Amino acid sequence: MKLGFGLYRHMLNTENFRFARQCGSTHLIAHLCDYFRDSRANASSDQPTGDLRGWGRAGDPDVLWTYDDFDRLKRAAAAEGLDLYAIENFDPAHWYDVLLGGPRRAAQLDGLKHMIRDMGRAGISVMGYNFSLAGVSARIRGPFARGQAEAVGMNGPEYTPIPRGMVWNMVYDPSAQDGTMPPCSSDELWERLSYFLEEILPVAEEHGVRLALHPDDPPLETVRGTPRLVWQPQLYQKLIELNPSPANALEYCVGTLAEMRDGDIYTATECYAGQNRIAYVHLRNVRGKVPCYSETFIDEGEVNVPRILRILYEQNFDGVIIPDHAPQMSCAAPWHAGMAFAMGYLKAELDRLDR
Repeated sequence: MKLGFGLYRHMLNTENFRFARQCGSTHLIAHLCDYFRDSRANASSDQPTGDLRGWGRAGDPDVLWTYDDFDRLKRAAAAEGLDLYAIENFDPAHWYDVLLGGPRRAAQLDGLKHMIRDMGRAGISVMGYNFSLAGVSARIRGPFARGQAEAVGMNGPEYTPIPRGMVWNMVYDPSAQDGTMPPCSSDELWERLSYFLEEILPVAEEHGVRLALHPDDPPLETVRGTPRLVWQPQLYQKLIELNPSPANALEYCVGTLAEMRDGDIYTATECYAGQNRIAYVHLRNVRGKVPCYSETFIDEGEVNVPRILRILYEQNFDGVIIPDHAPQMSCAAPWHAGMAFAMGYLKAELDRLDR
């Protein structure tokens, strides 16, 4: 198993690459989508949460990520001892009609295929994605972790409809007419995912890239009136059976799976690691279940993290593990301190497994 570090777009610089390497990372998961662009409610010093108006503006629909972008970033990370292993999340500007089943779906799929080819050419192994209409929304901040450290959580469901021009919690059309997102059933959303996989997976497989689906966070059956896909652990199996391609993989988020009302996180981990479907792992700790839960320090929540790591080890998982979130610590560098604590804990546990 390898230890990695996830960085948002504005954090992709030499200083943070060195910080990640100093923490013990050998691999990098990079977010190229800018969740903080024109945001009125996001602090760029931590993970995005936003409000009912979303995280901020999506990118330029006419400017795709290219081989030069991927190669430049891979070389910059390598210069500091990190292997760029995965890109996490498409920009909603590049695939909003893939998610919505809209008129530009075919053209946007062509763009996604072009980016996947360029990723493979640049030697990037995984494209993480979240096939969701509401995205990561309806979360709050508070002093939820040990010592009143600020963390993210949820305190009840959110029913407010999503306005037109927004998908995946970002605004792709700021001039959209008034109204709300058209209705969509769970079956329709699964059909859209199936079509996406049929189109993209052959290209990904040919170019050595795995597509890795993140479970829905928060994992409720519906959020803001829209259906979710993987909101129970067994629904990952539905994804696997949807398309047999070996490029059809999981972005396995332990925290999100632990927040689910049903299922057992340890049984699920053994099941999916045993099928060799996990591309990489998000590993954080949480307390509680949806719709009321909170994120905690890696060592204080309800997930037995050493047990998760042992299951992965015993199932011969050889991918990358990253601490996806961490509480903000009371010091001059709250995000860095929180992540360094999580990284140190995970490195110690991984070293103990290898003895």
